[in-house]
Amino acid sequence: MCLRRKRSGAQHRAMEIEDGGRFAAETTAKARALQERLRAELVSRGSVRAPRVLAGVDVAIEASGHALAAAVAWEVASGELRELRCARLPLRFPYVPGLLAFREGPAVLAALALLETPVDAVLIDGAGVAHPRGLGLAAHVGLCLPVPCVGVAKSRLCGSAAEPAPEPGAWTPLLDAEGRRMGTALRSRARAGPLFLSPGNRISQDGALALVLAALRGHRLPEPIWHADRLGRAAKGRALDAKATPSGGLASIAGEG
Repeated sequence: MCLRRKRSGAQHRAMEIEDGGRFAAETTAKARALQERLRAELVSRGSVRAPRVLAGVDVAIEASGHALAAAVAWEVASGELRELRCARLPLRFPYVPGLLAFREGPAVLAALALLETPVDAVLIDGAGVAHPRGLGLAAHVGLCLPVPCVGVAKSRLCGSAAEPAPEPGAWTPLLDAEGRRMGTALRSRARAGPLFLSPGNRISQDGALALVLAALRGHRLPEPIWHADRLGRAAKGRALDAKATPSGGLASIAGEG
C-alpha cells in the first residue's frame, strides 16, 4: 500500500509513504517474527542539520474500536503550527505490549500522508529502537518514511539508564543488557520525569537527541508531539470530515495554523 498526497508546485512534492506489507501479520507470533526480520532494514546513522519543519504524531484509542492519529507540522524557528491533520482507522490488531505498531502504525501513516507541508523529520510518541526486539512504533513506521524518524516515549519500555541531572537538557544513555546504547533518558523539563527517546530510522543516537532538544519549548514533550497530543484529545470521539483513505478509514483536515 502506498499512501500519497499530491501537492501543487514542483518544489512541494508529496511525501511518499510505502508500508510494503510491513504491518501484515495475522497472529502475535507472526508479528514478532516480522519485527525480527524488519529490524535488519533500519538505518542507524545520520542527522538533520538546521531542521526547519518537524512533524509530530500522537495516537489515541477510541471506545468505538478505532485508532485516531493526529499529525502536525511545526516550524522550528517561529514555533508556529503550519498544519494539523487527523486520521481515524478501525483497529485490526489486539492490544499486545511490544506489538503496538501493528495496532497503531496504519493510522499514523494515514495521518502523515495527509500532511501537505514538507517536513524534515518526524517525532512520534512511542518507542524507536529502544524496544525488546529493536522495532518500536517509531522504528516500524520510520521504515515507511523517506525522512528521519525519532521515537519519544514517556516511560521506559526496556533497558536501563541512570537518572539524569535535574536541569532541563540533562541526559544519560539508555543501555541494553550488553551495555550498548539503545536510546537516551532526557530531562526535558525541571521537576518532570525523564523522556526515553531513541532513533526510529535514518538517524543516529546523537542525531535523535539533537532533534528532540531542538524541539523543546518548556513542555515535557517536544512541541510537535505536544501539539499532536492536544489535537488528538480535541478530536477524540468527534466526527471527522468524511474522506476515504486508502486504508478504508476516515480522515479529516482538523485545522490549519
